[in-house]
Amino acid sequence: MTSAPKSSMTPMLALRTCVAWFFTLLLFFPLGWLALMAFKTELQAISVPPLLIFSPTMENFHEVQERSDYLSYAWNSVITSVASTVIGLALATPAAYSMAFFKSKRTKDILMWMLSTKMMPAVGALVPIYVMAQYSGLLDSRTALIIVFTMSNLPIMVWMMYSNFKDIPSEILEASRMDGATLYQEFRHVLMPLAMGGLASTGLLCLVLSWNEAFWALNLSAAKSGTLATLIASYSSPEGLFWAKLSAASLMAIAPIVVFGWFSQKQLIQGLTFGAVK
Repeated sequence: MTSAPKSSMTPMLALRTCVAWFFTLLLFFPLGWLALMAFKTELQAISVPPLLIFSPTMENFHEVQERSDYLSYAWNSVITSVASTVIGLALATPAAYSMAFFKSKRTKDILMWMLSTKMMPAVGALVPIYVMAQYSGLLDSRTALIIVFTMSNLPIMVWMMYSNFKDIPSEILEASRMDGATLYQEFRHVLMPLAMGGLASTGLLCLVLSWNEAFWALNLSAAKSGTLATLIASYSSPEGLFWAKLSAASLMAIAPIVVFGWFSQKQLIQGLTFGAVK
């Protein structure tokens, strides 16, 4: 007698699939609800119980663009995010290279100290940074945001590049030195092509972090250099929250980086898991 065919999905696998879908929908729900609110009128947005069936409107998106000049805020976000990422990579890459291949007794201490700076609440450094920006004439300027974003992400960038460099066999560099390569040639023509994947994933992650940075953008900028985080906050007023317009502004702010992150998720995951498997 032939045995009955086994089910292609075991009970344990089915349970894991259901749990994965549950958490996926749970995480996606706020974004889906935000998108739903963006296409409602203000009266529909505050209706109780919430309306699930309604006639969508583009009025909120038009008003966000006309009232707040969305493109200006988006351009500020692009400039500050890209510039801080490029400058951060220019500083973090040689620092990580020196600590990975020219270790000293204090290398681990320096790395841990750099990481510990991320544990300090940002509000603890707000007053001195605000005062320095004010006295240097950089308050409400993209330059101030670029500097702060760069310094904020620099510890993460150094750690990620350090982990990436540690995965490269040192024998490759020793072979290039035996062939007479200078330090610059070793770094430029041997090491960087091997580390290009890690460089890209580090840059992508820090670009996302800079784009999403709200604390420093709200406290160091206004209408002149405000990012999309400033645009979203502008829809909160003493009279209350304009839920529909706030949702439309939020959706317009997160849509570019969500799409960007979707297409670059492979590189982002690779950057977050450097050194996890040996």
